[in-house]
Amino acid sequence: MPNIGSTEDRLAIRELLDAYGDAVVRRDAEDWVMTWAPDGLWSIRGSEIQGRAALRETWLKAMAAYSFIAFTSYPGHIQVDGTGARVRTQTNEWLTLVGGRARRQHGTYTDRLVKLDGRWYFAHRSFVVNEVQDC
Repeated sequence: MPNIGSTEDRLAIRELLDAYGDAVVRRDAEDWVMTWAPDGLWSIRGSEIQGRAALRETWLKAMAAYSFIAFTSYPGHIQVDGTGARVRTQTNEWLTLVGGRARRQHGTYTDRLVKLDGRWYFAHRSFVVNEVQDC
Protein backbone atom coordinates (compact mmCIF):
# COMPACT_ATOMS: atom_id res chain seq x y z
CA MET A 1 0.00 0.00 0.00
CA PRO A 2 1.50 3.36 -0.94
CA ASN A 3 2.23 6.10 1.56
CA ILE A 4 -0.18 9.02 1.24
CA GLY A 5 0.32 12.64 2.27
CA SER A 6 2.71 15.49 1.83
CA THR A 7 6.42 14.89 2.25
CA GLU A 8 6.38 17.47 5.05
CA ASP A 9 3.69 15.61 7.02
CA ARG A 10 5.25 12.20 6.44
CA LEU A 11 8.65 13.49 7.59
CA ALA A 12 7.09 15.05 10.70
CA ILE A 13 5.41 11.72 11.48
CA ARG A 14 8.70 9.86 11.08
CA GLU A 15 10.28 12.39 13.45
CA LEU A 16 7.49 11.67 15.97
CA LEU A 17 8.27 7.96 15.75
CA ASP A 18 11.97 8.73 16.24
CA ALA A 19 11.25 10.97 19.25
CA TYR A 20 9.14 8.20 20.83
CA GLY A 21 11.91 5.62 20.38
CA ASP A 22 14.61 7.99 21.59
CA ALA A 23 12.63 8.72 24.76
CA VAL A 24 12.23 4.98 25.39
CA VAL A 25 15.97 4.31 25.06
CA ARG A 26 16.82 7.32 27.25
CA ARG A 27 14.04 6.38 29.70
CA ASP A 28 12.72 9.94 29.57
CA ALA A 29 9.11 9.88 30.73
CA GLU A 30 8.48 13.56 30.01
CA ASP A 31 9.70 13.40 26.40
CA TRP A 32 7.85 10.10 25.89
CA VAL A 33 4.50 11.37 27.17
CA MET A 34 4.77 14.53 25.04
CA THR A 35 4.56 12.36 21.90
CA TRP A 36 0.93 11.69 22.88
CA ALA A 37 -2.14 13.85 22.35
CA PRO A 38 -3.52 15.11 25.69
CA ASP A 39 -6.29 12.48 25.56
CA GLY A 40 -4.14 9.82 23.83
CA LEU A 41 -5.13 6.17 24.18
CA TRP A 42 -2.66 3.27 24.43
CA SER A 43 -4.01 -0.23 23.82
CA ILE A 44 -1.43 -2.74 25.03
CA ARG A 45 -1.66 -6.33 26.28
CA GLY A 46 -5.40 -6.20 26.93
CA SER A 47 -5.34 -2.85 28.70
CA GLU A 48 -6.34 0.63 27.60
CA ILE A 49 -4.64 3.63 29.15
CA GLN A 50 -5.89 7.11 28.35
CA GLY A 51 -4.61 10.60 29.03
CA ARG A 52 -1.05 11.80 29.55
CA ALA A 53 -1.04 11.39 33.36
CA ALA A 54 -2.20 7.76 33.19
CA LEU A 55 0.11 7.04 30.25
CA ARG A 56 3.11 8.41 32.14
CA GLU A 57 2.29 6.43 35.30
CA THR A 58 1.81 3.17 33.36
CA TRP A 59 4.98 3.71 31.34
CA LEU A 60 7.09 4.39 34.44
CA LYS A 61 5.83 1.17 36.07
CA ALA A 62 6.58 -0.82 32.91
CA MET A 63 10.06 0.68 32.50
CA ALA A 64 10.95 -0.16 36.12
CA ALA A 65 11.00 -3.84 35.13
CA TYR A 66 13.98 -3.34 32.80
CA SER A 67 17.62 -2.57 33.47
CA PHE A 68 18.32 -2.09 29.74
CA ILE A 69 16.23 -1.33 26.66
CA ALA A 70 17.23 -0.92 23.04
CA PHE A 71 14.25 0.13 20.93
CA THR A 72 14.07 0.69 17.20
CA SER A 73 11.05 1.24 15.01
CA TYR A 74 10.23 1.91 11.41
CA PRO A 75 6.99 2.83 9.71
CA GLY A 76 5.62 0.35 7.23
CA HIS A 77 2.81 2.63 6.11
CA ILE A 78 1.83 6.27 6.57
CA GLN A 79 -1.51 7.58 5.32
CA VAL A 80 -2.24 11.26 6.01
CA ASP A 81 -5.73 12.69 5.67
CA GLY A 82 -5.79 16.36 6.66
CA THR A 83 -5.13 16.60 10.41
CA GLY A 84 -5.36 12.85 10.94
CA ALA A 85 -3.11 9.99 9.93
CA ARG A 86 -2.93 6.22 10.13
CA VAL A 87 0.45 4.60 10.58
CA ARG A 88 1.64 1.02 10.91
CA THR A 89 4.98 0.75 12.72
CA GLN A 90 7.22 -2.29 13.26
CA THR A 91 9.40 -2.45 16.38
CA ASN A 92 12.43 -4.41 17.52
CA GLU A 93 13.40 -4.38 21.17
CA TRP A 94 16.30 -5.84 23.12
CA LEU A 95 15.26 -5.99 26.75
CA THR A 96 17.12 -6.93 29.91
CA LEU A 97 14.87 -7.47 32.89
CA VAL A 98 15.96 -6.37 36.34
CA GLY A 99 17.68 -9.49 37.57
CA GLY A 100 19.46 -10.16 34.29
CA ARG A 101 17.14 -12.22 32.06
CA ALA A 102 17.26 -10.91 28.48
CA ARG A 103 14.81 -11.17 25.62
CA ARG A 104 14.27 -9.90 22.11
CA GLN A 105 10.82 -8.75 21.06
CA HIS A 106 9.26 -7.78 17.75
CA GLY A 107 5.91 -6.01 17.63
CA THR A 108 3.57 -3.91 15.54
CA TYR A 109 1.90 -0.63 16.41
CA THR A 110 -1.27 0.34 14.59
CA ASP A 111 -1.47 4.08 15.11
CA ARG A 112 -3.93 6.89 14.65
CA LEU A 113 -2.31 10.31 14.81
CA VAL A 114 -3.70 13.80 15.15
CA LYS A 115 -2.16 17.10 14.12
CA LEU A 116 -2.69 19.79 16.77
CA ASP A 117 -1.31 23.31 16.36
CA GLY A 118 0.89 22.14 13.50
CA ARG A 119 2.44 19.18 15.37
CA TRP A 120 1.70 15.44 15.11
CA TYR A 121 0.80 13.37 18.21
CA PHE A 122 -0.32 9.82 18.90
CA ALA A 123 -4.08 9.78 19.37
CA HIS A 124 -4.27 5.98 19.66
CA ARG A 125 -1.48 3.40 19.66
CA SER A 126 -2.43 -0.25 19.61
CA PHE A 127 0.52 -2.59 20.22
CA VAL A 128 0.70 -6.30 19.44
CA VAL A 129 3.73 -8.46 20.24
CA ASN A 130 4.50 -10.61 17.21
CA GLU A 131 7.38 -12.65 18.63
CA VAL A 132 9.41 -12.92 21.83
CA GLN A 133 12.66 -14.83 22.15
CA ASP A 134 14.55 -15.38 25.37
CA CYS A 135 18.25 -14.75 24.95
